[in-house]
Amino acid sequence: MRTGSEYFDPVLLELGNAPQARADLSVFEDSNTQAPGKYRVDILLNNQFIETREVDFTLVKDASGNQSLQPCLNQGELEQLGVKVAAFPGLAKEGCSDISAAIPQASTAFRFSQQQLNFSIPQAALARQARGYVPPEQWDQGIHALLANYSFSGSNSRATHGDANSNNSYFLNLRSGLNIGPWRLRNYSTWARDNEGSDKWSSINTYLQRDIVALRSQLTLGDSASPSEVFDSVPFRGGQLVSDEEMLPDSMKGYSPVVRGIAKSNAQVTVRQNGYVIYQSYVSPGAFEINDLYSTSGSGDLAVTVSEADGSEQNFIVPFASVPVLQREGALKYSLTGGHYRSSDNSVDETAFAQGTAIYGLPWG
Repeated sequence: MRTGSEYFDPVLLELGNAPQARADLSVFEDSNTQAPGKYRVDILLNNQFIETREVDFTLVKDASGNQSLQPCLNQGELEQLGVKVAAFPGLAKEGCSDISAAIPQASTAFRFSQQQLNFSIPQAALARQARGYVPPEQWDQGIHALLANYSFSGSNSRATHGDANSNNSYFLNLRSGLNIGPWRLRNYSTWARDNEGSDKWSSINTYLQRDIVALRSQLTLGDSASPSEVFDSVPFRGGQLVSDEEMLPDSMKGYSPVVRGIAKSNAQVTVRQNGYVIYQSYVSPGAFEINDLYSTSGSGDLAVTVSEADGSEQNFIVPFASVPVLQREGALKYSLTGGHYRSSDNSVDETAFAQGTAIYGLPWG
């Protein structure tokens, strides 16, 4: 049995205008297809609104021969959406990228009636910021300031009879500093007066310090001590550049394993440790990666549950144990120290030395 379909003869548009070229209306023969071109649309990434802008759409035929409008985005435009373009060489640097072919389980959906373009991209294919991340541009160096913390103690005893002597002793603990922009000047000194009335000033240490934001590190010049993660701590006078974990979001401090899995649909991911829920989030279909778990107790495997949209569940275990020097996958902790050994007395030579340490988190357990 044959069925007919509605057809509009484009010749009817040429009545009275015979010299003009015949209009191509083939794109409208499918009721679900619109004309290619530029449309101003709301861009959504995994159903989350990103921005509104013009996007160029082209007609693309699928394997069944059906035509549909597909966005024409190059590698740079996808990178602006947060896609890890370096991991997908199939994305075109110029021209239109076939997202569904280049990124496994990725797709696009253009809702023409709502002028919405939704990208469904697996979470593992997206570059995302850790929980609690604050851009360095929003960091505040503070105000210029002169500061001092001190404590003072003393005793005064006076003899009331006999040949006993009066005793007077005093002690001052002084920590002073100067803040100018990113620079911090600090000094720790003490003063003491004994029973015989002699005074003694002691400068325990003086140093100049500042943040190196690009390296997430601290630069120290003057008197300090080397880190103790690899070697014993050594007092020195010189310079030191050391990574500073305090510049990281709380969710990236300490050690925690990376949780990887694959969601079959829009799913809820729940992570439990020792029976307690420590993480819960939602991911789009495809591979996902959770690398910003807060550091927890040093032992207790992670139980992961992936709850799919159809009610089914996936359950698996991520082994977990920690020792003090462990680093997260891809994290680097380092120190570079150079100067002279600083002795508390004159019994040890002030020997020149240099020291470097590095601890890197590898992806293999």
